[in-house]
Amino acid sequence: MATSSIGNMTRLELREFVEEIVDERLKPDQPTSYQQAAKRPISEVLEEMEQLLFVPKPGTPSVVELLREDRDR
Repeated sequence: MATSSIGNMTRLELREFVEEIVDERLKPDQPTSYQQAAKRPISEVLEEMEQLLFVPKPGTPSVVELLREDRDR
């Protein structure tokens, strides 16, 4: 690819560039840049996140309703 800046790429060139990066990262022999910091299994973390999920009481205005109310003030 001859362009030196993403801003100068055509849509097709950008698409090819992104696909090239994704293909490269999906190769099985490539080391991953992600390393889990905690020793806990991810399934345990996800389960805890689900338990801590905030569920509003019935009848509580939604976030969108609150934003609209605030905007209309």
